[in-house]
Amino acid sequence: MKHFKETLYDAVCQEFRIDKIYFESKTEHQHLMIFHNAQLGRVMTLDGVVQTTEADEFIYHEMMAHVPILAHGKVKKLLIIGGGDGGMLREVLRHADIEVTQVEIDQAVIDMSIQYLPNHSQGAYANPRATIVIGDGMDFVRNSDEKFDVIISDSTDPIGPGEVLFSEDFYALAKARLTEGGIIATQNGVPFFQQDELINTHKRMGMHFNDTTFYSAAIPTYYGGIMTFAWGTDNIKLRQTPLATLEQRFQAAGIKTRYYNPAIHQAAFALPQYLLDTLATG
Repeated sequence: MKHFKETLYDAVCQEFRIDKIYFESKTEHQHLMIFHNAQLGRVMTLDGVVQTTEADEFIYHEMMAHVPILAHGKVKKLLIIGGGDGGMLREVLRHADIEVTQVEIDQAVIDMSIQYLPNHSQGAYANPRATIVIGDGMDFVRNSDEKFDVIISDSTDPIGPGEVLFSEDFYALAKARLTEGGIIATQNGVPFFQQDELINTHKRMGMHFNDTTFYSAAIPTYYGGIMTFAWGTDNIKLRQTPLATLEQRFQAAGIKTRYYNPAIHQAAFALPQYLLDTLATG
């Protein structure tokens, strides 16, 4: 019986039984594999690191999409960087009045996800409100003159192609692509094992936004406890959007979710004390 052993950390790892391999290939940019696991369904890995699974992807995608959208309340244009599996695009497009641009560096990730992870995108790539750009996310925010109300960086960890999306230069360029009071939300790892990533993002993003913090969700696939999402905006009131307002917006959107709700939204910004201490001293 074959197993996949994740290589993200040197001292600890998690292992997945491979019940069936659907696809494996070394693309121009990365090593991609999609396999089936009896507990988690279909699993996608890139360069030895698990990216997403059918069983719990909804937690990640709902929290990254709906928290900034519903906190903002008036999103018309949204930019996704990365997210080739299509789950983020699916969730964002559930908001009927949003036009989405997605910049993904690797066409193969999109193609293989449509074919082998169809439950992630659920037809989102055929939606006329979605514009798909195959290219480097850093180049896009550097060269584009478009403005977006929300930017979601659904990147890999800060190694390889994803490293630049955690740089101070990226946050500066993203800020220039946001409308006044816009929000950037980024994947920021599992802080119990990746505290340096948390500290670096807080410092680098904090140089460009009046309100820089993190919110979290527990996602079983990502070993080590809660996962954090970075949050940056110049509108300091958005993080404290009243519960009644969130409930009204959520109801008006008519979205059915499996994890996100307005109470979870508010609670997600409450961080455990060890992370508050890390941010205060880091």
